[in-house]
Amino acid sequence: MPSGQEISFYDVVEDADAHEGGLWRYRFLTPGISRDGGTVPVETALADIEALCGTFVVADLGRFDVAPDRVVITFMDRPVVFGQATPEATQFFEAFLIEDGKCIWEGF
Repeated sequence: MPSGQEISFYDVVEDADAHEGGLWRYRFLTPGISRDGGTVPVETALADIEALCGTFVVADLGRFDVAPDRVVITFMDRPVVFGQATPEATQFFEAFLIEDGKCIWEGF
């Protein structure tokens, strides 16, 4: 990663229509972004998110017959149950279109 921070794949959450081109969420544990003692600022983490999309996510999508139209990459400083409010967690999100094996940033 551009930042050199420790990043671990956590899971993928697929929308109900994911196999028809919907949205997949790739989630990663990134303790370095924690607002309580973390050392990775948001701008640096966003560069890591973009790098992960272009490498890990694009490669992973190649395993499937049908890939999503969009992915959201989430960095979280601790495990978070998807859809559950966890105010003590630090999380960053970025959305990308996937076209021709490339990630195109959408921005929230």
